[in-house]
Amino acid sequence: MMVRRNNIFANLDWISILMWLVMLTFGWMNIYSANIMEADSGIFDLSQRFGKQLLWIGASILFAVLLLVLDAKFYTYFAYFLYAVLIVVLIGVLVFGKEINGAKSWFVIGGFQLQPSEFAKPITALALANLLTSHNYNLRKFWHLLQAGAIIISPPMLILLQPDLGSALVYFAFIFVLFREGFSAHTMLMLAALGFLFFATLIMDKVLLLLILVIAGTLIYMIVSRSFKKGAINLAWTAGLFGALFGINYLFDLGFSLFILGLVTLVPISIGLTIKGFKVKDYTNMKILAGVIIAIAFTIAVNYAMNNILKPHQQHRIYVTLGLEDDPQGVGYNVNQSKIAIGSGGFSGKGYLNGTQTKLHFVPEQSTDFIFCTVGEEWGFLGTTFVILLYIGFLLRMIMMAERQRSSFSRIFGYGFISILFIHILINIGMTIGLLPVIGIPLPFFSYGGSSLWAFTMFLFIFLRLDASRLELLR
Repeated sequence: MMVRRNNIFANLDWISILMWLVMLTFGWMNIYSANIMEADSGIFDLSQRFGKQLLWIGASILFAVLLLVLDAKFYTYFAYFLYAVLIVVLIGVLVFGKEINGAKSWFVIGGFQLQPSEFAKPITALALANLLTSHNYNLRKFWHLLQAGAIIISPPMLILLQPDLGSALVYFAFIFVLFREGFSAHTMLMLAALGFLFFATLIMDKVLLLLILVIAGTLIYMIVSRSFKKGAINLAWTAGLFGALFGINYLFDLGFSLFILGLVTLVPISIGLTIKGFKVKDYTNMKILAGVIIAIAFTIAVNYAMNNILKPHQQHRIYVTLGLEDDPQGVGYNVNQSKIAIGSGGFSGKGYLNGTQTKLHFVPEQSTDFIFCTVGEEWGFLGTTFVILLYIGFLLRMIMMAERQRSSFSRIFGYGFISILFIHILINIGMTIGLLPVIGIPLPFFSYGGSSLWAFTMFLFIFLRLDASRLELLR
């Protein structure tokens, strides 16, 4: 089979590169505005963030050229090797990294900081694409799905040890890649249901929620099995056990009562499903049982994680976002000031370099996680709309490119980039306007930070290189 060679630079998607340059330029302009001083020594002042960012942008352009020069097959042949190196580096940062803001996530080289967790995203996408396109791989087989899960989960598990919850949560975006490649729609619905259950666990009384889950499972079982007698037995057992356990908990205030309650509530369902007449091969009923078990276990896990794993400020951020707490001078301060800054910009903004909230530094992290509020204050509704439409256009362009790939590897990697990019944009803008909890992730190509800029540049230009070679022989 012959391999068709192409002129890489002639086949590059220059529209995507132009949009990338626009994002870099507008992002730097807002970083400059957020950090400019009256006695500023110039845009190349490396003691200021805008000076460092300008250096990172120049370096990212050179990095982009290097990524384009490499042969496209390099990314398929060395995907697993790069992933192995990544895992070693993520372990290394836990030992040799510098702790900043309570997280051991950075290597400090000279006056610059490098965050390996940012580079983990494109490298994980390469490894996942390589796995999904390997010989005889079938995503619907449990063992194969487990392998994909291991590749996706390993980096965020190490990142959680740093700890960096925000960077770890982003990896859930790879679910969209699996769905595009044939992941079960029923499983996607189950994941969506777990997302709803997560918020229900935070908002509702835990005992009441568990009771609802068990009753819902019982009713579904009654409808599917058409056995109302068994369902009635289940409901009776459930009511009795919940009443007894609730009374015991009220009288003795047991520390592990919620966990015990969750486990014991499985008993009535098990009895209802295993009484005479139930067939082992009745997979529908088994799925109902498994679904209720997963839901109850998930509820218990969320409750445990909120109280024992997340730090107090992380808990408060979630509760403030959900409206369960009001703390405008504490953990809600950043979001409150961000919304004030964006709202004060009005329709057309206060004008470039004229943002009072920005200049007086009322908004913490206004050139990194909260860069979007600088846009809102100085450029107003028109500026924020422009940024959002620019991102939407860029995402649509990436989707179009992904769909035109002749190589499954290129398509999967492209959707990995699209998914991570979308989640970053959604969460960052969502948290600056108070719709989502503050978890500290940057706005791609926009926020200050060399590691994020380089990582997303790596993502983009590897995809552009693969796209430029789409007519070559690739698997």
